[in-house]
Amino acid sequence: MTALMLMTCYSLISRNLFDSALIGDFELTGVGAGAAIALFMPLCQLKHENIIVDFFTANRSEAFNYRLDRLGDVLMAIIFALLAWRCTAAAINAVDTMGASMLLGFPDWIVFTSMAIPFGITAIIAASQAAASFSPNDKAAS
Repeated sequence: MTALMLMTCYSLISRNLFDSALIGDFELTGVGAGAAIALFMPLCQLKHENIIVDFFTANRSEAFNYRLDRLGDVLMAIIFALLAWRCTAAAINAVDTMGASMLLGFPDWIVFTSMAIPFGITAIIAASQAAASFSPNDKAAS
């Protein structure tokens, strides 16, 4: 992300001061930001650091909130499994059609693969968190 920020600053400065543009800066920013977001998702799920809006559940019992969090883990597993599947399908399609970015010719399959793998890992982490927490020794049973 730091490299993307420096590239964007360079591009803006050169465009505004020297009337010279960095070709493909928007493409590289999109690819880099998408990959960075996807690559941080497994760590985010592992640490349970997703955004939680507890406005409606702040007054509920700890056991209720615990069960709701486990339901969230199940939903996250399903959503990220679907995202991984669709990114994999898009990567296969990009290889078959030789899809590439417009200005730089950057292969699209690399972008989709860089997202499919971390999304799959995130789905596995969320599923394991949901399965482990529904064991007989979970907090909600007590």
